[in-house]
Amino acid sequence: MTDFSQCDEVLAEVRGGVGLVTLNRPRALNALSLPMVRALTAALKRWSDDPLVHAVAIRGMGKEGPFGAFCAGGDIRFFHTAALSGDPALEDFFTEEYALNHLIHTYPKPYIAFMDGIVIGGGMGVSQGASHRIVTGRTKMAMPETGIGLFPDVGGGYFLSRCPGRVGEWLALTGELLDGEGAVAAGLADVMMESASLPSAWDALSQIDWQSPASLGKWVATFSIATSAGAISARPLIDAIFAGKDVSTIVQALDSDGSEWARATLATLHKRSPLMLHVVLEQIRRGRDMSLADELRMERDMVRHCFTTRHLARSGASSETVEGIRALAVDKDHHPRWSPAAIEEVTPEMVEPFFDSPWPAAAHPLRHLA
Repeated sequence: MTDFSQCDEVLAEVRGGVGLVTLNRPRALNALSLPMVRALTAALKRWSDDPLVHAVAIRGMGKEGPFGAFCAGGDIRFFHTAALSGDPALEDFFTEEYALNHLIHTYPKPYIAFMDGIVIGGGMGVSQGASHRIVTGRTKMAMPETGIGLFPDVGGGYFLSRCPGRVGEWLALTGELLDGEGAVAAGLADVMMESASLPSAWDALSQIDWQSPASLGKWVATFSIATSAGAISARPLIDAIFAGKDVSTIVQALDSDGSEWARATLATLHKRSPLMLHVVLEQIRRGRDMSLADELRMERDMVRHCFTTRHLARSGASSETVEGIRALAVDKDHHPRWSPAAIEEVTPEMVEPFFDSPWPAAAHPLRHLA
């Protein structure tokens, strides 16, 4: 293995002209830490300029060996601890993670993501920019950040807003879990493979003749399997209801529809942070017309406001995000005390400042993204 930054939670090697990365934190479902972000960034930057490396592939280590779990997001326990202690590494994490997401989206070589098992939050950030996004029957994909008082970051405002119809709004607000076929239907994956074939597919990458332009396509064709059309059965309702002008309109439409799907979706929304539901809908709508770099800069502004919501005189333990993480992952009581407590109590004056940058353009931490 090639050691790029003294991080044993990211295993990196070059074999057969392919840079191979394994996220190696299986007990935490490969949740990303700052050292992992730095190790992955270092490997990708080195390989991008290496003429002997023709492509990159990434997978996660499962509890019983490679595959079975991709990445469960960022290390939210670290977020909680760092926010309460004022640790500046929290700021570094988001700046460097978003820069890594941009690097992957703009990578000059094929980048192949094996999204087997859990693919949540930060796991989407290191896979959605891939040229080849592979899912399986074990894939469980989601951006569930509204459940912890956050928003779908790591470029979520960019890639979710580009899902067909209003699927992006639906996924961003509800945090709905997609299987492999649903991910393909949502435009968040390119091909499906059998989980059992992944080790063979991984090893076969090192046997590709990279001098032949058609070789990678042949590799995909060899291992991919068919998916069912129309895997998101509620698409007509999603497109009709989640086109609503604001969260209150969406909630009213769900309540009026009365179908089993609408009732379940409404129940889900009532568990999410009311404030962040409004913020997230605005994020997706803005992101639809933004470049990736600009959208990531917007997210960097937003995440600062999540932990230090000055316009609401809230920070640290009183912030929506720290409270959401407390309820889910620290105390595990699953009863976050959201503020405001109800969707109809959120005002535009609470939402709009999330999109004001704390930095002048020349000093923005992501100003160098092109």
